[in-house]
Amino acid sequence: MRAMANLSKHFMMVDVRATGRSSLRHVTLLFFGTGMMVVFLNSNTLKDSLFAKLLQLQCHFTWTPQKDNIDLDNAKLRLQDSINLSVKYKATSYNHLAFVNCLQGNHEEAIQNLKEAEKIRRENHKDEFERRSIITYGNFAWVHYHMGQLTEAQSYLDRLEVICQPLTTDPRYTAMIPEVYGEKGWSLLSSAAEYYEEAKECFEKALAEDPDNVEWVMGYATALFRLASFSGIPENQEQSESVRQLRRVLELDPDNSVAMVLLALKLQEFSEEQEANELVEQALQKTPDLPYVLRYAAKFYRKGGAVDIAIGLLKKALESTPRSAFLHHQIGMCYRGKLFTLKKDPGSKHSSNVAFQQKAELIGQCKHHFEEAFILRPSFFLAKLDYAGICLINEEVQRAEEIYNDLLSMEDIAPDSKQALVLQVGLFELHQNRSESNAINYFLEGLKLQHGTTQWKICDTNLRKILTKQICRNPSNSKAFGVLGLVHQLAGEKTEATECFEKALEFDPDNEEYLSALRELRLST
Repeated sequence: MRAMANLSKHFMMVDVRATGRSSLRHVTLLFFGTGMMVVFLNSNTLKDSLFAKLLQLQCHFTWTPQKDNIDLDNAKLRLQDSINLSVKYKATSYNHLAFVNCLQGNHEEAIQNLKEAEKIRRENHKDEFERRSIITYGNFAWVHYHMGQLTEAQSYLDRLEVICQPLTTDPRYTAMIPEVYGEKGWSLLSSAAEYYEEAKECFEKALAEDPDNVEWVMGYATALFRLASFSGIPENQEQSESVRQLRRVLELDPDNSVAMVLLALKLQEFSEEQEANELVEQALQKTPDLPYVLRYAAKFYRKGGAVDIAIGLLKKALESTPRSAFLHHQIGMCYRGKLFTLKKDPGSKHSSNVAFQQKAELIGQCKHHFEEAFILRPSFFLAKLDYAGICLINEEVQRAEEIYNDLLSMEDIAPDSKQALVLQVGLFELHQNRSESNAINYFLEGLKLQHGTTQWKICDTNLRKILTKQICRNPSNSKAFGVLGLVHQLAGEKTEATECFEKALEFDPDNEEYLSALRELRLST
């Protein structure tokens, strides 16, 4: 049922009557993505029956991310880069690329992608070829279906039935085996941050049956690493599951340079500098030209203060993947770090000083790379937010405000991105528009999103400062006491919250909001 719900967004079935020479027939028009297909159905409803079978498959066409959930152009570019630059997991990338091409109406390209995936599986997994082909054949069936080639689609269903019959007692056309869970996990990791948790669960299921498979361990470690990074909540080294899993990858595959740099970044968080540096140096020696290693190594050096080394590595990676929005954004962040350092120099404020000219050059570099990032990937939310921040530094206040308003109007923003946005807008309202009330509203919104992140802490700090000042200016300000009570409540400080709400009620005794908050606090103690 879940698969049907996901796919229903992309299908529109229209039944009309068509007259033939001998009898009246039903015609079904099937719209999918950018394509349209017309099929005449006879009395046995062959096409409907085939569609029902296809929904039973485990492949990209029945997994969660669909056309409305992903940036197809960006996904295609990243998958093509992955195929061109990586020796591992090419078949997985070809499978995913076939799905993206089909969504864009490029059916012949999709078929060619799947043939490449099949060829690689046959060459590299001779003993496991059939198990590894379940997703490829499922994708084949769907692409032929969308091309109106129903006989070919059915032929792949027949193949899947033969392959899956000895592997499962449940569905006829698929088998929930580690190879299926593992590839689904990689596909979800390649889609969007909102699917990382589901990807982690897929790798867990794959590892439950095949615990020493380095491909699934690496996928699991990557999912954990990204989830921790996106939450923004600091980890404890002893409790870090991503560290344990990355070490496990290196036990199984000591030459895995990507695992080395990911582990180095985690160790850097825990101030394990020596081991972290050794891992990065080792990774760069093993794969000096691999963009994935270069980008993570650059992040490591940037966070460690070696910004020029980071820029050099990122520009080297950009030579191999010149249309990478991620790399442009990372380079912009490096130049921004240099800019923040330079701004502390008093000479940067005087046009006759060398530092002033250097500041202008750094602003230009930041704007260029942040803008390039969201031109290459229009959905790149954080690149636009960072660009607005540079506009403010350059006193382009109106341009920054336009960007903030555009971003605030967007829907379905990931919590980490939304929290970063409302924090920046709150600071803008506070320092540019001199509006404490607007700033409070935005900071409160940030406080309600994700607890414990860096952005959460900055929202919390700013709220306390503003509200404390308001109370100092007017000790009978019930609203300031009420909002401060909410801040304490959201921070889990029940005693302080209770005191603030009681104080607020002294000056506004019939306020239902404060009374309700007090009742809730007293019930929870």
